[in-house]
Amino acid sequence: MRQRLTIAHIISEVQPFSKSGGLATIGGSLPRAHRELGHNVLIITPYYENIINVEGQTLEVVAENEHVELSPGIWEEVSFLKGMLPSSDVPVYFVASKKFFGERNTLYGAVNDNARFFFFDVAALHLLKLLNLKANVLHCHDWHTGLIPYFLRGRYKKDEFWHDTACLFTIHNLAFQLGHDWWAIPEGERDPGTSSLPTFDDVDRVEKINFAKRAIMNADAINTVSETYREEIMTKDFGQELNRVLKNREKIVFGIVNGIDYDDYNPLTDPGLVQHYSDKSAGRKKDNKLYIQKKYGLEVDESVPLICMTSRITNQKGFDLFSLVVSTILRLNAQIIIMGDGDKALSDMLLSVEKEFPKKFAFIPFDSNMETSLYAGSDMFLLPSRFEPCGLNQLIALRYGCIPIVHHIGGLADTITDFDPYEQTGNGFTFPRYDSGNLLIAIVRALETYKYKDTWRDLVVFCLQQANSWIIPAQKYIELYKTTIRLKKKFMRNGGGNGK
Repeated sequence: MRQRLTIAHIISEVQPFSKSGGLATIGGSLPRAHRELGHNVLIITPYYENIINVEGQTLEVVAENEHVELSPGIWEEVSFLKGMLPSSDVPVYFVASKKFFGERNTLYGAVNDNARFFFFDVAALHLLKLLNLKANVLHCHDWHTGLIPYFLRGRYKKDEFWHDTACLFTIHNLAFQLGHDWWAIPEGERDPGTSSLPTFDDVDRVEKINFAKRAIMNADAINTVSETYREEIMTKDFGQELNRVLKNREKIVFGIVNGIDYDDYNPLTDPGLVQHYSDKSAGRKKDNKLYIQKKYGLEVDESVPLICMTSRITNQKGFDLFSLVVSTILRLNAQIIIMGDGDKALSDMLLSVEKEFPKKFAFIPFDSNMETSLYAGSDMFLLPSRFEPCGLNQLIALRYGCIPIVHHIGGLADTITDFDPYEQTGNGFTFPRYDSGNLLIAIVRALETYKYKDTWRDLVVFCLQQANSWIIPAQKYIELYKTTIRLKKKFMRNGGGNGK
């Protein structure tokens, strides 16, 4: 008989309630996929009072004004609310605190972000005890939840309630290790990960706790969101100075490529498209192209190849390289639309390009309601990231028949294979070295291939037929949970639960 697991996903953002990026997409889709596989699933996430989207929800008050002890003798109040993940029967528990999650209009960026998520981690564990819910696995997502593995092996190691609960920590992006830039902390003041936590009222030291490092050192198992990124973070170049810590635990570090929800992203039913299509009606895709060309002030011409980017505007996403080649690309027969928010200097650069090439280039703020219309209307999707743990955008682009042009790195290397015009294989265009010349060559190769209409149509149809849903990754996570449980039992047998 198949083992039915109880899984608690603990995560800082969950679509549709809160979102700053791909983490929320995963937070809303992976638990649903696990529920569809027949497991007991719940989600714990902050209640960002000023910006939470609870449209259509009637939230149940689980508990009010509970007291949680953050450090010896230091207590804070917390309330817990309960909603449901749309299109599922997965309960979502919200950690509510006006002090920590009710006074801002953004998810992150507070001077006390470490304190906020220190509080969240303690409160999440308190909630599970309050519910008397003994999960088989706590799935802790990214740095925000990094103190939970540390608490389970330290503060709560003798608590029988947690005796049979295993803890998996997922690294979604190792560059983010705490609520601030880890590299901005003076070297002599960085968290070694082995010391006791500072007391919660020691404000300066709390903001220097390295959540990710403590999670890596204490979780029963660790995973990254692609196989290649798992290998990369073991090296000095990509390890963000945690490569040695990871190397010490490499036997319990795994890689699983993300998926996307095929119901949420479906060009045949997407309400944001002016024309629906599938692999059997790929020719209809052009209507979406004509629509967005007109909407964003570009020359309306079906024959001109249109490239899109939907991304945070940061150098990590390759905008430093892009700035070196964009004028050259636009002097060719091509158009570009970029949707995103971020770095001001890079944004100013993009605005100046738009001014110089108003009929060939558009730069627009991120708009979740229009994102998929760009994939549907564009011929190519560009993501020349310096590093990329997994990336969801290229998977969404494939789903809409928008051909990716990417740097061969991390999750991009695991999901996009270079197109070979002779063998007619591959699902995109890749470049091996992170430099502007390699990027330009990949883009020009795509533009040249676009001229061969039959070849391009076959490539679009092939990409529309790709399978990148959560079905396989979700099952891989279930197997990883079972491995995590075995590792926890081994740890306990070796005296881990007795303070040794």
